[in-house]
Amino acid sequence: MKKIEAIIKPFKLDEVKDALHEIGLMGISVTEAKGFGRQKGHTELYRGAEYIVDFLPKVKLEIVCADNLVDRAVETIMAAARTGRIGDGKIFILPVEDVIRIRTGEHGEEAI
Repeated sequence: MKKIEAIIKPFKLDEVKDALHEIGLMGISVTEAKGFGRQKGHTELYRGAEYIVDFLPKVKLEIVCADNLVDRAVETIMAAARTGRIGDGKIFILPVEDVIRIRTGEHGEEAI
Protein backbone atom coordinates (compact mmCIF):
# COMPACT_ATOMS: atom_id res chain seq x y z
CA MET A 1 0.00 0.00 0.00
CA LYS A 2 1.05 3.57 -0.63
CA LYS A 3 0.04 6.97 0.66
CA ILE A 4 -0.26 9.68 -1.97
CA GLU A 5 0.02 13.25 -0.73
CA ALA A 6 -0.78 15.90 -3.31
CA ILE A 7 -0.52 19.66 -2.84
CA ILE A 8 -2.72 21.40 -5.41
CA LYS A 9 -4.41 24.72 -6.13
CA PRO A 10 -7.71 25.03 -4.23
CA PHE A 11 -9.87 25.69 -7.29
CA LYS A 12 -8.77 22.34 -8.77
CA LEU A 13 -10.08 20.29 -5.81
CA ASP A 14 -13.48 19.41 -7.30
CA GLU A 15 -11.95 18.35 -10.63
CA VAL A 16 -9.40 16.12 -8.89
CA LYS A 17 -12.01 14.63 -6.54
CA ASP A 18 -14.37 13.81 -9.42
CA ALA A 19 -11.55 12.31 -11.51
CA LEU A 20 -10.42 10.09 -8.61
CA HIS A 21 -14.01 9.00 -8.04
CA GLU A 22 -14.24 7.96 -11.72
CA ILE A 23 -11.26 5.59 -11.39
CA GLY A 24 -12.73 4.00 -8.26
CA LEU A 25 -10.88 5.78 -5.45
CA MET A 26 -13.45 6.81 -2.86
CA GLY A 27 -11.47 7.64 0.27
CA ILE A 28 -9.69 10.98 0.34
CA SER A 29 -8.69 13.38 3.11
CA VAL A 30 -8.46 17.10 2.35
CA THR A 31 -6.67 19.76 4.39
CA GLU A 32 -6.44 23.45 3.68
CA ALA A 33 -2.80 24.51 3.63
CA LYS A 34 -0.59 27.47 2.86
CA GLY A 35 2.83 27.33 1.31
CA PHE A 36 5.15 28.39 -1.44
CA GLY A 37 7.68 26.85 -3.74
CA ARG A 38 9.52 28.32 -6.66
CA GLN A 39 6.91 31.03 -7.20
CA LYS A 40 7.82 32.52 -3.77
CA GLY A 41 4.49 34.28 -3.31
CA HIS A 42 3.49 37.56 -4.87
CA THR A 43 2.98 41.26 -4.10
CA GLU A 44 -0.48 42.77 -3.63
CA LEU A 45 -1.77 46.30 -3.20
CA TYR A 46 -4.26 46.98 -0.38
CA ARG A 47 -5.53 50.50 0.37
CA GLY A 48 -2.53 52.00 -1.30
CA ALA A 49 -0.01 49.92 0.64
CA GLU A 50 2.02 47.19 -1.01
CA TYR A 51 2.57 43.95 0.88
CA ILE A 52 4.07 40.56 0.09
CA VAL A 53 1.99 37.40 0.28
CA ASP A 54 4.58 34.72 1.10
CA PHE A 55 2.26 31.79 1.72
CA LEU A 56 -0.24 31.01 -0.99
CA PRO A 57 -3.44 29.03 -0.37
CA LYS A 58 -3.15 25.35 -1.27
CA VAL A 59 -5.05 22.13 -0.63
CA LYS A 60 -3.39 18.94 0.58
CA LEU A 61 -4.96 15.64 -0.48
CA GLU A 62 -4.12 12.37 1.26
CA ILE A 63 -5.03 9.04 -0.32
CA VAL A 64 -4.05 5.53 0.74
CA CYS A 65 -4.45 2.90 -1.96
CA ALA A 66 -3.23 -0.49 -3.11
CA ASP A 67 0.09 -0.59 -4.95
CA ASN A 68 -1.59 -1.51 -8.24
CA LEU A 69 -3.67 1.73 -8.21
CA VAL A 70 -0.86 4.18 -7.44
CA ASP A 71 0.27 4.94 -11.00
CA ARG A 72 -3.30 5.44 -12.21
CA ALA A 73 -4.13 7.68 -9.23
CA VAL A 74 -1.02 9.82 -9.76
CA GLU A 75 -1.72 10.21 -13.49
CA THR A 76 -5.32 11.17 -12.70
CA ILE A 77 -4.27 13.79 -10.14
CA MET A 78 -1.68 15.24 -12.53
CA ALA A 79 -4.16 15.49 -15.40
CA ALA A 80 -6.93 17.04 -13.30
CA ALA A 81 -4.75 19.46 -11.28
CA ARG A 82 -2.51 20.74 -14.06
CA THR A 83 -2.99 24.34 -15.23
CA GLY A 84 0.40 24.64 -16.93
CA ARG A 85 1.35 27.60 -14.76
CA ILE A 86 3.81 27.83 -11.89
CA GLY A 87 2.40 26.68 -8.55
CA ASP A 88 0.42 23.67 -9.80
CA GLY A 89 1.76 21.67 -6.85
CA LYS A 90 3.57 18.47 -5.96
CA ILE A 91 2.77 14.80 -5.43
CA PHE A 92 4.54 12.67 -2.83
CA ILE A 93 4.30 8.86 -2.66
CA LEU A 94 5.09 7.14 0.65
CA PRO A 95 5.03 3.49 1.74
CA VAL A 96 2.31 2.44 4.22
CA GLU A 97 3.06 -0.44 6.56
CA ASP A 98 -0.48 -1.11 7.73
CA VAL A 99 -3.98 0.33 7.87
CA ILE A 100 -6.47 -0.49 10.61
CA ARG A 101 -10.18 0.30 10.45
CA ILE A 102 -11.08 1.36 13.98
CA ARG A 103 -14.72 0.22 13.84
CA THR A 104 -14.05 -3.39 12.75
CA GLY A 105 -10.37 -3.95 13.47
CA GLU A 106 -9.70 -4.95 9.84
CA HIS A 107 -6.09 -4.66 8.67
CA GLY A 108 -4.41 -4.00 5.35
CA GLU A 109 -6.19 -3.39 2.06
CA GLU A 110 -9.51 -4.58 3.50
CA ALA A 111 -9.40 -1.55 5.84
CA ILE A 112 -9.05 0.91 2.98
